[in-house]
Amino acid sequence: MDTTWHPGEQALQASIGMRERMAEIGPQVIRDQMPDQHRELFNKLPTLLLGAIDATGQPWATMLAGRAGFVATPDARTMAVSTTLDGQDPALAALRAQGPGAPVGLLGLEPHTRRRNRMNGRLIELSDHGLAVGVVQSFGNCPKYIQARDPLIWDDALPALAQPLGAALDDRALALIEGADTLFIASASAPVPADERAEGVDVSHRGGPPGFLQIEHRLDGGITLWMPEFPGNRFFMTLGNLLRHPRAGLLLPDYASGELLHLAAEADVLWSEEARGLRLRITAGLRRPGALPWRWSEARLAPQFTP
Repeated sequence: MDTTWHPGEQALQASIGMRERMAEIGPQVIRDQMPDQHRELFNKLPTLLLGAIDATGQPWATMLAGRAGFVATPDARTMAVSTTLDGQDPALAALRAQGPGAPVGLLGLEPHTRRRNRMNGRLIELSDHGLAVGVVQSFGNCPKYIQARDPLIWDDALPALAQPLGAALDDRALALIEGADTLFIASASAPVPADERAEGVDVSHRGGPPGFLQIEHRLDGGITLWMPEFPGNRFFMTLGNLLRHPRAGLLLPDYASGELLHLAAEADVLWSEEARGLRLRITAGLRRPGALPWRWSEARLAPQFTP
């Protein structure tokens, strides 16, 4: 029995004729501990992406930041993050409410080198000064579709008050979406993920040329986003989750100002010869000005988007 992939992931793997192959390679690439190469990357990151799910079943994505070394791996099965945790962060609020044992998705992405690794696990502890997570799944990702950026300046100013947004969003949020070349998406295998290896919360990266997120203004005043799905590693962790639990948490960073835009969405997976991607119906938004202390260089587009 294949315990690496849950039924949603298996269905999409089968749709492209890769089910048997992924059943073979899954146990080889999805580990229950972090290899030294992954630990080396995590230990020097300027930011860490985190996904969590709240009591209503809504996933949320966020970005934590610190100086090099703020993420540590005391051993191959444990990650410790030392940073001031903002009480206005919806993903952290979800973890606080659940406490130890809550599922957590983590993505370590070094923007200036395009290196990235993932670690999904369970919360061990959380305080105002950081958190610790135990490994359930550890695996690598390729550098495709990542826009390179360099962290330039650290701003010590305290974040401003978070601003709740309605489902219709506002012009400032829409402008950020229209110009975005990077998005992070949190998803979960179920409203309450089971304590099994293939189940849990995931946070992943999506990148494209500016404008790759298409905005539809619905007649009811709401917003729907269309995001194309580019060929990847065939794990289908995000899409497989959304087939089973069609709610997503989106995060759009403003790398110039340090603002983070959190969006909750209902997700439809479109998977046909004509179109492959996600239709994301926005249900709520939260703006957090100054939540990201790093200020970054201009993006250098991924090779896949360079003429």
